[in-house]
Amino acid sequence: MNLILLGPPNAGKGTQAKNLYRDFQIPQISTGDILRKAVKDGTELGKIAGPLMAAGAYVPDDIVIGIVEERLKQPDCANGFVLDGFPRTIPQADALDRMLAKNGKKIEAVVSLEVPHAKLIERGSGRRSCPVDGSVYHVYQNPPKRAGYCDKCGAGLVQREDDHPAVIEKRLQKYDAETSPLKDFYAKKGLLKSIDGVGSPDGIYAEIKAAIGKA
Repeated sequence: MNLILLGPPNAGKGTQAKNLYRDFQIPQISTGDILRKAVKDGTELGKIAGPLMAAGAYVPDDIVIGIVEERLKQPDCANGFVLDGFPRTIPQADALDRMLAKNGKKIEAVVSLEVPHAKLIERGSGRRSCPVDGSVYHVYQNPPKRAGYCDKCGAGLVQREDDHPAVIEKRLQKYDAETSPLKDFYAKKGLLKSIDGVGSPDGIYAEIKAAIGKA
């Protein structure tokens, strides 16, 4: 099962990708996670991507396409995958189709999570993470027991640069301009499944499973 999760920043793609992995053992391929790790590790890729991500800009297509192609060659992708954050543009989607066709594969469904901008900004700007163990909290939806500090290790929580409201708004504008056209692209192929991304994560996941015929 080869899937794409479409949706703007903070739509809940990561949460739902993890649910799909749990139930179907298909890995989540998150370009955002890969790039953030590269930034944290100080790799050459991270040095290129870091300033762009902090400013709410996208990393160039050629770099992202190369990252995805290498990741899809890994053994754990043999039975399928969930792409989260890729493709972002029509050229990336075309490159993905060519990449998969070389190996006799294709995308089977594209799930688009639909969430209003105001809700997306609220979700993102309230997120806090632990720089030591990676735990993630939310000041409204999942606050730590002691405000500002990790429940597990006690370290001070931080707000990612790309979770500041102004940066989120800029990313949403870019998403509307560059990524939303992918919905028409995949709808014409008969692959698009639009899901209301507001509600309980479990309820949204049930809708996703029904849409891809796995309920």
